[in-house]
Amino acid sequence: MSGDLFTRRVCVCVPARDEAERLPTLLQSLFAQDWPGLLPVVVALNNTTDHSRAVVDELARRLRGKLAIHIDERTFAPETAHAGSARRRAMDVGVELLSADKRAVLLSADADARPPADWVRRNVEAIDRGVELVGGALVLDDAEAVSPLIRSKWDTLAAYWRAVRAIEDRGDPVPWDPPPRHGDHTGASLGVTIAAYDAVGGIPPIPTGEDISFVLRAREKGFRLAHPIDVWTRVSPRTDARASGGMAVKMGALANGGSSAMMVPSLDQWRIRSIQRREARMRGGDAAVASLEAEAPPMACDVLLAPASVEAAA
Repeated sequence: MSGDLFTRRVCVCVPARDEAERLPTLLQSLFAQDWPGLLPVVVALNNTTDHSRAVVDELARRLRGKLAIHIDERTFAPETAHAGSARRRAMDVGVELLSADKRAVLLSADADARPPADWVRRNVEAIDRGVELVGGALVLDDAEAVSPLIRSKWDTLAAYWRAVRAIEDRGDPVPWDPPPRHGDHTGASLGVTIAAYDAVGGIPPIPTGEDISFVLRAREKGFRLAHPIDVWTRVSPRTDARASGGMAVKMGALANGGSSAMMVPSLDQWRIRSIQRREARMRGGDAAVASLEAEAPPMACDVLLAPASVEAAA
């Protein structure tokens, strides 16, 4: 590991609501990181009714040799008690702890995630290669039970998205996000420099999709996003949701969808979109591509996803 890598300051930012059972797993995984020195962690408790505060207080004492855990606790009004407000608060406290150091890196994580021991380091390595945002791939946590139906659908969707990325890499290659790459950039694993975070105005305080909206806004301003395959995190397959539109909601949709049949946009639609992206990039770079994404209508889900034929069709 290069010594220059560790000149960047880092803070992990975690919004949490009624996560007393899950937070110990996340914080223990952060304690096990191979990042040298003290690692600041913000746990932004919001509208919590369980004993999360007592759990985090105890962990802060027990793990203080490696983690500097900062607890921010507040109750949002009903109209703002959602994921956007909570994640924004966690990230904003991280900015304060890092004294608004523009080179410093904020790492967003979810309370039920379990990142591998090199998660922090891999994020910073990716940023040091010349980008401002890093998405982490989502992997179902094998330490938790998952139904065969959810596993089958998850794996089928993963194959579909690999096919989509292959189309994108052929039709509109991006120098700073080369293959092999994944395609995830959610709040469960998202790295961003404070310079980019501040320029965008922080996480948008919207009820759902705050992470994807933030990334799109950052790209519209010209900041570069990468999806290196060595940046990933485990996510829980639980279906009891804390946040509207969050990971547990998606797991519930997979569980409740009946058979393994799923409707998705055809790969031909992705080929057309890839050409449109390439043309937009030639006109105005990645910012133009991001604007295209923001303005384009949703693709029609017109194809029944067939697991055996997805990769061959790419």
